[in-house]
Amino acid sequence: MTSATLGQLPWMGPRERAADTGLWCFIGVAGTLFSLFLVADVMRLAEPDATAIALPRQLWLSTAWLLCSSVLMGLCAGAARAGQGGRSLRLLVGAGAATVAFLATQGWAWRQLIDARVVLAGNPAASFFYVLTALHGLHVAGGLVAWAIAWRALRHGVDHPRPTAWRLALCARYWHFLFFVWAVLLASMSWLTPDIARSICGQRQGF
Repeated sequence: MTSATLGQLPWMGPRERAADTGLWCFIGVAGTLFSLFLVADVMRLAEPDATAIALPRQLWLSTAWLLCSSVLMGLCAGAARAGQGGRSLRLLVGAGAATVAFLATQGWAWRQLIDARVVLAGNPAASFFYVLTALHGLHVAGGLVAWAIAWRALRHGVDHPRPTAWRLALCARYWHFLFFVWAVLLASMSWLTPDIARSICGQRQGF
């Protein structure tokens, strides 16, 4: 549900519109933060002491969980807007469960790397893996706070869910953002090797 769609909802007052704008601002700031970390990742991987690491297979499972939660959150917002309170609540619970499963699977991936003695200070590639996944995980955990607020509002107004639809639409937008960021991070960690980073930095130095 886009910002324009939110603006068409008759129950959105100044408070709701401020939350809508605030979320866009937060997404812009968070997106910039992740972009800066990715640039720093490229620059650090170009150093001679960087070596590639094998990504845990659990990351593909966690990706599926986050995609599932994003889809369910979008369906939840649509159901609430259509006045389907019971269905919206079930979808919201499913989205929350899938999000928790994502975080748990990320922890599982960390455990596998730690057991393989891939530690934070041992290699720039490993260091940025832990930093980027932890930063993203904190944003996901923060989203669960908003999820809990939306769940409480929807549970108390399940027979009349439309006034809660704006909260769920904002949650859906944030969950889509979380998945997009994670897809970019996973692609960069899978594709970006030290050799490629050195090539990129070499091209930049050539200019």
